[in-house]
Amino acid sequence: MKYMLLINSPATPQDEPDPEAASFEEWVTYDKSVRESGVHVSGHSLADLTTATVVRVNASGERAVTDGPFAETREVLGGYYVIDVPDLDVALDWAARCPGARGRGSVVVRPIADFD
Repeated sequence: MKYMLLINSPATPQDEPDPEAASFEEWVTYDKSVRESGVHVSGHSLADLTTATVVRVNASGERAVTDGPFAETREVLGGYYVIDVPDLDVALDWAARCPGARGRGSVVVRPIADFD
């Protein structure tokens, strides 16, 4: 079964670093373990939120494109993994090992819908 691990980081100013945040080396180690285990399907880090663009289409089909999003939130989506594992318990184990789950971060685990 495929699951998406959505990695959320705290939306804190750069002058307020998360003391429990993982190091770059810890991320490299985790990424390597996901890939070498055979559960990796896909995954990417996302560029900074300031590079995001929002597209909305109104009822008449007109497109509005704006910089953003500007939602007031305490977390931002920093990246994701899609893994293929036997069940939710295994997906939760991988999420708990993710460096992004520590400190003020979190990992949301969502099953991938299968419409076949």
